[in-house]
Amino acid sequence: MIIIILTNSTQGKPLRKFEYANIWISKVDKTRIIKNIKYNLMKKLLILGGGTAGTMMANKLRKALDRDEWEITIVDKHKTHYYQPGFLFIPFGIYNKQDVIKSKSDFFPAGVKVIYQGIDKIVGEKNQVLLEDGKALDYDILIVATGTQTRPDETPGLKDKLWYKDIFDFYTVEGAVALQRHFKSWEGGTLVMAITELPFKCPVAPIEFVCLAEEFFAKKGMRDKVDIKLVTPLPGAFTKPVATKMLSELLKEKNIEVIPDFYIERVDNDKKVLVSYDEKEVPFDTLTIVPLNMGDEMVERSGLGDDLNFIPTDKHTLQSNAFENIFVLGDASNIPTSKAGSVAHFASEILFDNIMSAIEGRPLLAKFDGHANCYIETGHGKGALIDFNYETEPLPGTFPLPGIGPFGLLKNTRINHYGKIMFRWIYWHILLRGKEMPIEADMTMAGKKKVNL
Repeated sequence: MIIIILTNSTQGKPLRKFEYANIWISKVDKTRIIKNIKYNLMKKLLILGGGTAGTMMANKLRKALDRDEWEITIVDKHKTHYYQPGFLFIPFGIYNKQDVIKSKSDFFPAGVKVIYQGIDKIVGEKNQVLLEDGKALDYDILIVATGTQTRPDETPGLKDKLWYKDIFDFYTVEGAVALQRHFKSWEGGTLVMAITELPFKCPVAPIEFVCLAEEFFAKKGMRDKVDIKLVTPLPGAFTKPVATKMLSELLKEKNIEVIPDFYIERVDNDKKVLVSYDEKEVPFDTLTIVPLNMGDEMVERSGLGDDLNFIPTDKHTLQSNAFENIFVLGDASNIPTSKAGSVAHFASEILFDNIMSAIEGRPLLAKFDGHANCYIETGHGKGALIDFNYETEPLPGTFPLPGIGPFGLLKNTRINHYGKIMFRWIYWHILLRGKEMPIEADMTMAGKKKVNL
C-alpha cells in the first residue's frame, strides 16, 4: 500500500507538493493523483443501451445526481439514433431515411460518459459489465435498456431467396427502405402483413401498416388490384375485446381481411405461402412481416433472460428479479405490457423515483401500472388512440381532458392523426431529453367509458 501525505507549512498554507517517503511529487502529478482518488471514491451508475429508454434515464438522472458523487456512463455499440415509429411511413414515401435518423450524441446530456462498444455480458455477482474488447466496467447501479432485436433468422425460410425481393420487414430502416423501392414498381396482387410471434415491438404497427397500404394503393388508382390481409396469432385484430371490435370493424370497412389464430411455422419461398404449425397456408405475392422479437444476445450470455432473452423484472418496481441493484427499462424487460415508446416514457418516471429511493436507502415505493398510450394511424388523414394499463383495457372516451379531449379514445378522427404526426417533434425535443410531459405516468379512468360487450 502506498500512503501519500499532504504536508502543510507552519503558517497554515498548503504546500504545492505531496510527500511520499523522501520523494517530492510535482504539482502536475499531485493534480492527477487527486483526480484519481476522487474518481475511485465516486459511485458509478451504468446504463446499457443509448436508445429511447437509456437516453431518457441519462437525462433525468444527470440533472438529479451530484456530479462529484456519481459518474454516469452509457454503453452502446451504435452511434445512430433511430426514430422507430417513423419506419412505418417509409414504405409509403411519407418519410425517407433521413427523416428518422440523428446522432445519439445530440441527445446525451453533458457530464455523461459515453462508450461506443459492444457488450459481452453482465456479471451481476461482481457488479461488473464486460465489454467486447475485454474491458470491465464496475457499477453500483445498473440500468439495462438494450431493447429488442428482430430475428428473421429464427423463422425457417424467412431470410431465404425472397428476402428483400418479395418479403420485407419494416421494423428496420433497411427493410422499410427496401419495401419503399418495391412498392414504386409493384403492379398488385396479394399483400400479406403477418406477425410471427408475441411479444413484438409496437403491437399496433401492423394495423397501421395495412391501413396506410389501403390508402397508398387507393391513391395510386390500383386498390382493386391489391388484396390486403392481416395474418396474426391473436384471436382478432388486437389483444383486448373492446379495441378488437372497433379495429376489426374499421378494417372490414376498408376491405382488409383479418386471418386470426395463425401461428407461422415457416415460409415457403417456392410456393410463396406462409405455413402454420397445423399446416394451414396463406399465399402471398408480397409479404410484409414482423419477425420474431428477442432481447439482446448479451442477456443470454449473462444468464439473466428468459427463452426470448427478455429479463425477468418486477412489473411494478422495474427491478431485476435476480439482483437488487439492476433495473430494467423499456423493451429489454419481460413486464406484461406493450413494447412501445410510451411504456418506456411512463416507466422512466417510476424508475427515476425508485433509483433515487435506492440511492438514499429507502424502500422502492413508486409502482408502475403498465400505462401505455398509442396513436394508431388509420389512413386517409385519420387516426385512433388507445390508453390502457395492466388492469384496464383500451376504452372509448376523451384524452387527456375528460369530456374535452381534444383526442378521442377508440375513435377514428383527424385530430388523432395530427397527434401521431406531432409526436415526432415531441420525441426529438421533449421525450428523449427527459423533459416533463403533461401526461401522468399513472393511467387515469377520467374521460373513459366502460363498455359491456
